[in-house]
Amino acid sequence: MALSEDFSERVLSLVERIPAGRVLPYGVIAGLLDEGGPRQVGHVMAMDGGGVPWWRVVRADGSLPRCHLGQAQEHYRNEETPMRPGGHAVDIGQALWDGPYSGT
Repeated sequence: MALSEDFSERVLSLVERIPAGRVLPYGVIAGLLDEGGPRQVGHVMAMDGGGVPWWRVVRADGSLPRCHLGQAQEHYRNEETPMRPGGHAVDIGQALWDGPYSGT
């Protein structure tokens, strides 16, 4: 599937709007943009996501790749992001952002 030219820009713009203490899974971002899928969003984040709050984008189960977990945990503590027991994944049930149309 060929993605539109502004897909990366739209992914990064949406990630910038995720409030502190909230998260969105890769697939939800793709769904909100009505383009691509989790892998395409992940590719954008891997290539261009360093300047946005990347730790607010997680897998569907609330986890991050192990290589990012250490850096993300400090952000999660500072933002009081709800975590699952053990602190290795975000509690999606509590931390999921309602999205850009919720007003929060």
